[in-house]
Amino acid sequence: MIYSENILVCIVIPLLISALFTRKGTRRFLIALAVGMISCLLSAYITGFVQFLTDTTPEKMSAFYAPIFEEIMKLMPLLFYLFVWSPKTSAMFSAALGLGLGFATFENCCYILSYGAADLSYVMIRGMAVGIMHLVCALALVFGLTSARRFRVLSLPAVIGSVSLSMVFHGLYNMLVSKPGLSSVFGYAMPVITAVAIYFPFRSLIDHEAESENKEPKS
Repeated sequence: MIYSENILVCIVIPLLISALFTRKGTRRFLIALAVGMISCLLSAYITGFVQFLTDTTPEKMSAFYAPIFEEIMKLMPLLFYLFVWSPKTSAMFSAALGLGLGFATFENCCYILSYGAADLSYVMIRGMAVGIMHLVCALALVFGLTSARRFRVLSLPAVIGSVSLSMVFHGLYNMLVSKPGLSSVFGYAMPVITAVAIYFPFRSLIDHEAESENKEPKS
């Protein structure tokens, strides 16, 4: 048994303290990193509580329920940031990257502490697969939200569509890696392949948005 709350405190406190000594962009990323770790812990609480109430098997919980709760917990801080501060698109993507990275880092830390890290090859595979999977899901969320805002259709259907995309990707990954064999190999490779496929379009989008934001007249 590990005490996830204690691990969270030990990691988050230095992040938040260091955020006080950094500039705006770095501060935003560090805070998003901490929020991602907190979101991971809260989603684990919710998943465990639902599993206790419904007596669902861990395999079914991982494949069908965990992606829903985890992606909603990622969505909530992004929505809060979007509606309260109305940040630029580049700032939204930076926050999403920090959120996904924090979520993945804390999940992997707890997993390694629970099951050990003796098998380096498996730990590296998990780090690449799970870590990148959460990043891709966070990017899918923020891409949907910012696209809806750009076209002035940011409404409940747009939010549901964005979170549904990340849920489907997350759930498909969990189902593929749940069974050994060819399906798990493809499941572990899927986040990496997706990240490589979207890298250049993503960089092009960020550069385009940054140029557009710089050309906007300052009030």
